[in-house]
Amino acid sequence: MKIIKMTELDINNKTLLIRSDLNVPIKDGIIQSKARILAALPTIEMAIEKNAKIIILSHLGRPKEGIYEKKYSLFPVFEYLKKKLNYTKVYFSRNYLHGIKLNPKEVVILENVRFNIGELNNDNTLSKKYSDLCDIFVMDAFGSAHRMQSSTHGIGKFAKIACAGPLLINEINFLKKSLEKPKRPMVAVIGGAKVSTKFDVLQKLCKIADTVIVGGGIANTFLAIDNKIGKSLYEPNFILEAKKLRDKYNIIIPIDSRVGKNFCKSEKSIIKLPHDINKDEEIMDFGDKTIKKIIDILKKSQTIIWNGPVGVFEFPNFCKGTEAIAKTIANSDAFSIAGGGDTLSVIDMFNIKNSISYISTGGGAFLEFIEGKNLPAISILKENYKQYKSSNLKNIIK
Repeated sequence: MKIIKMTELDINNKTLLIRSDLNVPIKDGIIQSKARILAALPTIEMAIEKNAKIIILSHLGRPKEGIYEKKYSLFPVFEYLKKKLNYTKVYFSRNYLHGIKLNPKEVVILENVRFNIGELNNDNTLSKKYSDLCDIFVMDAFGSAHRMQSSTHGIGKFAKIACAGPLLINEINFLKKSLEKPKRPMVAVIGGAKVSTKFDVLQKLCKIADTVIVGGGIANTFLAIDNKIGKSLYEPNFILEAKKLRDKYNIIIPIDSRVGKNFCKSEKSIIKLPHDINKDEEIMDFGDKTIKKIIDILKKSQTIIWNGPVGVFEFPNFCKGTEAIAKTIANSDAFSIAGGGDTLSVIDMFNIKNSISYISTGGGAFLEFIEGKNLPAISILKENYKQYKSSNLKNIIK
């Protein structure tokens, strides 16, 4: 893949605009998971070490464009980064579209890009304003690489130089390793609420994995092929498609489930077989027989791709399935890749970060890359490379 890499460039005294993925869960001003921030940190530290002037750009949540809402502010992220980068000056800026002045080794965190009108629509005027802030645009947010927006794609059309950051390069390389020549058996664990949002990736993984394990609302849709599953979350319109996949590929569907009558943390769990679930009950986790079966499969695997919890892991009585999968993957000798926002939260919850081979910061991008789709942010980096593929490229690479 021909793109310019940040590590190839002489960035001394240059102004870098780094598009990071700092979209982390924040509750009452407190960051709940720092995984994405910590993943972005090495690129920032590298830029500081190379004497660059650093501008950090990111989104957070889904605010309404043009309207400031405190709960979507990146200020808590700034406060955390300021502590982590205590050896340098770190600023926060809410009004930045008309220019920013920095000295070498200084860092500024910009307010949520989704407060800017035009961000989601990839507006050219906004994209140009972003590009005017810097000498070099560094795309380092794999988690946002599938979005065609001003801070991920549009800026790359106007930036003098658009390159890939180290985190983005690592994400691509590790995902390629797991998909192109995986050690076998290869097992994919796909959880989440809706099969419709992950149907394409399910099809892809069914073709390349030896076994696909489904959980959450996705598994419920497969269970609904032959069973009445009470008030469980599932998608009736996808039952026929789910049946076609089940009949053609090796998909592991729950043989028993933990159910409850009320969706709340204090609800007690009861283990039931699919055909025994009452109208007033809903599936919220795997049962013990299913957990044992899946553990046996995972222990024999050589490559594992994991995206999404398999139950309501936030509730103490319905987290056993997700916990068992997480700890089995962590204790496995298999090459493992985990990705997705909820997956990152699970990894934090069970403190297994150092036991996963590679943790992807991406959710939607993670899945679209697996599907084989072209990610807009990467496509624009390829276009930028073409502009410099002749003698110009020699002038910008150190």
